Amino acid sequence: MADDLLSQLKTMTTVVADTGDLDTIRRFSPTDATTNPSLILQAAQHESRRARLAEIARQATDIDDALDAVAVEIGSEVSALIPGYVSTEVSARLSFDTDATLARARSLISRYAQHGVGAERILIKVAATWEGIRAARILEREGIRTNLTLLFSFAQARACADAGVTLVSPFVGRILDWHKAQQPDADFSGDRDPGVQSVKRIYEHLKGHGYSTIVMGASFRNAGEIIALAGCDRLTISPKLLEELAETRGTLERRLMPLDAETRTPEPQDEAEFRWEMNQDAMATEKLAEGIRKFMDDQRKLEALLSELRKS
Repeated sequence: MADDLLSQLKTMTTVVADTGDLDTIRRFSPTDATTNPSLILQAAQHESRRARLAEIARQATDIDDALDAVAVEIGSEVSALIPGYVSTEVSARLSFDTDATLARARSLISRYAQHGVGAERILIKVAATWEGIRAARILEREGIRTNLTLLFSFAQARACADAGVTLVSPFVGRILDWHKAQQPDADFSGDRDPGVQSVKRIYEHLKGHGYSTIVMGASFRNAGEIIALAGCDRLTISPKLLEELAETRGTLERRLMPLDAETRTPEPQDEAEFRWEMNQDAMATEKLAEGIRKFMDDQRKLEALLSELRKS
């Protein structure tokens, strides 16, 4: 009998758990785990965490201090369960402020050190705006690894690779959402999925030109998208889809293959070229802005929860 699809996927792709839930991480044994404000909000709402969250909130100097303390506490717990990276996000509110992103990232790394978690275990997640990419370039040169998220375009991926970021998270499902809204009757199954096509293009460009940046597909709507990207460096997968893959048997074919790198690296983009290419890509521009707003919506809910606990 054929193995389950998740076991086969792990032989060709590093599986990352897209959750802050410790029980899920224990069950599926991913290599890495990634969090964001939405996932931390979910984890923070567990009744078993309320007393500890209240303690953190009351000890914090302000809400930003409390937010980062909660993120690092959950991230530290996750780090004890996995061998690889834990991704922790800088506030989406800072997506257009390079200096503030730098300060917050350095603070997060210091907090992790106080929990006994070294910088080599952490990926600082930053939105792939021009300002975020500039901050990532500086952080990487300081030895702080970065994960550039909310990535919807080839222009963003190129700029991130040029900046030497450790990892990029091109989104799949949200790209599909946009195209479905534009063409509700179109067939976007399998390799026709525009999100899958985007990740393949990014993977082939980065691997074909010798960039060391890790490509991690994210934001999946169905298991078919994951199957179509088997062989990608990393895939970050929700608990629901991890379970579906673990319960499905069959033969999983590798779809993305390592490439021999060309000797010539393309000229890096400048800011004007980056902004022009983003302007020409309506989907990427709209989804990047929407993603930042959604992360902030959940961050505000977490802020409200912590504010309430501070008073308790």
